[in-house]
Amino acid sequence: MDVKKGTTTIGIITKDSVVIGAEQKSTMGYMIDSKVAQKIFKVDNHIGLTIAGSVGDALAIVRVLKAQLRLHDIERGPITLKGAATLLSNILQGSKYYPYMNQFILAGFDKQPGLYSFDPLGGFDVKDKFYSTGSGSPFAYGVLESEFNESISTEEAISLIIKAIKTAIERDIGSGGKEIQIAVIDKNGYKDLTSQELKKYM
Repeated sequence: MDVKKGTTTIGIITKDSVVIGAEQKSTMGYMIDSKVAQKIFKVDNHIGLTIAGSVGDALAIVRVLKAQLRLHDIERGPITLKGAATLLSNILQGSKYYPYMNQFILAGFDKQPGLYSFDPLGGFDVKDKFYSTGSGSPFAYGVLESEFNESISTEEAISLIIKAIKTAIERDIGSGGKEIQIAVIDKNGYKDLTSQELKKYM
């Protein structure tokens, strides 16, 4: 049975924010299932999540994570990004014998921007200032490695993500779609950029 999958997602830490992006194509085997698939999700007021891999598995994780973060907010107050990362890791590790077929990037802003990359078993990496997941990530990393700099601004990160995703789309059959999704998370919280706002970066 073919499952919906395919993707290029990216996260970049800037001086005062974290920017995440993804294209919108999902595939089932050799068929394009959707050209407007959502791959970036707001899971808390200051936290966003990108998904890559099996769409059904990923959406189940998004639902569980949102519910758990909402419960934490009611019972204990807002969760930290590190706390959310630990929670997601535990959820994924709990299914290690029947793992979810996904990679995730968790991005957020507490007192400073942060970025976590997850494998299907809940292992995560937090050392780097940028990550890419999905079938197009090898092509995206080529652009990111050559053009990222430590003093990158939010606007520059948006442009770099778009360039890296466009490069992946050129070479990866699992990446594509009608538009590119971008979200910015900073001290003011999570914000999805509209198509109109993205035009100046294209």
